Amino acid sequence: MLVLVLIAFCILRRRKLSASPYLPDDSFLKISYGELLKVTNGFSSENFIGKGGFGSVYKGILGSDEKNVAIKVLDLQHRGALKSFIAECEVLKNLRHRNLVKLVTACSGTDFQGNDFKALIYEFMVNGSLDDCLHSFSNDGSLHVRHLDLYQRVNVAIDIAFALENLHQGSQIPVVHCDLKPSNVLLDKDMTARVGDFGLSRFLLETSQQTSTRETSTIGIKGSVGYAAPEYGTGSEVSTYGDIYSYGIIILEIITGKKPTDDTFSNGLNLHNYVKMAFSAGRVMEIVDPMLCHDLEEEETTNSTIAERKTKDYIRKCLISMCKIGIACTMESPKERMGISDVVKELQLIKETLSKSDENYNH
Repeated sequence: MLVLVLIAFCILRRRKLSASPYLPDDSFLKISYGELLKVTNGFSSENFIGKGGFGSVYKGILGSDEKNVAIKVLDLQHRGALKSFIAECEVLKNLRHRNLVKLVTACSGTDFQGNDFKALIYEFMVNGSLDDCLHSFSNDGSLHVRHLDLYQRVNVAIDIAFALENLHQGSQIPVVHCDLKPSNVLLDKDMTARVGDFGLSRFLLETSQQTSTRETSTIGIKGSVGYAAPEYGTGSEVSTYGDIYSYGIIILEIITGKKPTDDTFSNGLNLHNYVKMAFSAGRVMEIVDPMLCHDLEEEETTNSTIAERKTKDYIRKCLISMCKIGIACTMESPKERMGISDVVKELQLIKETLSKSDENYNH
């Protein structure tokens, strides 16, 4: 009888459906380990998308409507993976915004060997990450596999700003992302940017931007090298100012095409100072991503009308304005950084200027 009871228990445990105890059961799909195993073809290499800090991501097709999803399987042997899982569930179950990656559901149970199993299921973003678009090259290393023009880059910058504005000001309890970087910014089929990966995120229980009073510890990782705010290195608490710094680094990376960890930066030089020196000397165009300069050079050689020269002037002004925003967001002192609402306003003006340049060109 004992053996039969144990067998029955194991069968029920394997078949148990779960939307994770951290999600409200009435609004999220219930799914089992077995179903995820099936839709990823046994978590095969053919379905493997990539590996993150706390687990591996696989592509799958889920449900009767055959929705494409990205399934992050947590490596629970990795320190902090469980906290990461809980943090993402807590943030994404309450937040809805067009510029945040949508959490379809989560699975919390056991695999067929009885080991703990946890996975997060998101909408699949067909155009990959911003990092892919900025830094992926062809096999010979000569050209970007996916090239973003300036208008697309401005739109991406605005989308990320909208996401941060929603996180910081869109609810009673502000959320600090804590790990904002291009690889965590995903692009959907319409090239709309969506911020994802909330595994290190924190809630601020006070409305003040300066400190976190969350009960869970904020000691430890507070971002990625090059993107984490400098004050975090001296033990400061997480804050929305830290996200602004990371955002500013992304803006500078979008414009220059250089990562903050680029070999160019050594002996005290960093991406902020690199752009600031060029900005102060009126040499912004010398540090702009060569792919953007290539677009301008092509127009320079094939067009020479007054209207087209004005269009290029508009573009140069927009690039300079973008650099100015990036510099303002990456000031060393947190309180000197640009507010996210001001960032949104400035970027919208830049977008309007680019639109005028298109109208001028077409006219």
